[in-house]
Amino acid sequence: MAVLKRHNLAGPAILVVLLAVGPLVMPTYWVMLLSEILIMGLMAMSFNLLFGFTGLLSFGQGAFFGLGAYTAALLLQNGFSNLFLILVAGMLVACVASLVVGFFSVRLDEIFFAMITLGFGMMFFSIAHNWIDVTGGSDGLPVFALPSLSLFGVELTFYTPVTMYYLVLVTVVLGSVLLWLVVHSPFGLILKSLRENKQRVAFVGGNVSRLRIAAFAISGTFTGLAGVLFCLFNNMASPEFMHWSFSAKPVIMSIIGGTGVFLGPLFGAGIFFVLEQVIIQYTENWMLFLGIVLIPIVLFFPDGVFGTLRKKLLRKV
Repeated sequence: MAVLKRHNLAGPAILVVLLAVGPLVMPTYWVMLLSEILIMGLMAMSFNLLFGFTGLLSFGQGAFFGLGAYTAALLLQNGFSNLFLILVAGMLVACVASLVVGFFSVRLDEIFFAMITLGFGMMFFSIAHNWIDVTGGSDGLPVFALPSLSLFGVELTFYTPVTMYYLVLVTVVLGSVLLWLVVHSPFGLILKSLRENKQRVAFVGGNVSRLRIAAFAISGTFTGLAGVLFCLFNNMASPEFMHWSFSAKPVIMSIIGGTGVFLGPLFGAGIFFVLEQVIIQYTENWMLFLGIVLIPIVLFFPDGVFGTLRKKLLRKV
């Protein structure tokens, strides 16, 4: 058990070190791509708290991602430049919205839960797309000024790809640590019990609806954080973030990486974006060939690429 614990801690630590030194040797293009992978990886890990650990398939995560992005864009357009305020505000707005959506959704199971979250997501998309005076409509809200951070008397700005990357990295690492603490807490153990058998949880006195709402709110909050980061990275908030097709991305990333493993969705995000960049160099119909590549991944890696490889590695330890 001690060996396993050391192994579990050593892997993430090595990964963080590699991510920290990566921009020192990588071209700018790959630094920007890695920033996007980290942001979407955080969204996928937040989604996986629902899907992989609670057993709830949501197709509305894009709504909370978009709310975080729009909150950041609106604050920046109105002259707010405090980074912590923008990050916290985006998380709070996404949290409140996820509590409301969760209240109406968590009483349902399986496909019915997925469909109602899809409906709420498309409702938010329609509002963002049509409320032109506030959201900019289909053009979205551009961001012309980024927040700064005063750290030990030094004013940090995030206008270069490298500085933006480190902002994303630090935020994603902190968010991942908080999610890890949730998953490995007694509350996380109850969520896994809900996934396996919600009736037994109810029999021993657990309030299934409240537990699911709590998980939904936590997932939505960190998805909103990812949305704030993407707004800062992309210099824009767009209604496309709330579309059902965008909500499908964390689903695909989680399945590719492994829904039963905490870091699986992060690796799934990396595989997804690298495959996209490689395929798009040869054809514009990259989604077709991406699907062809994903089919054998699903067939031969039942626990996801990362999850299957991790399981085989632990058997040898």
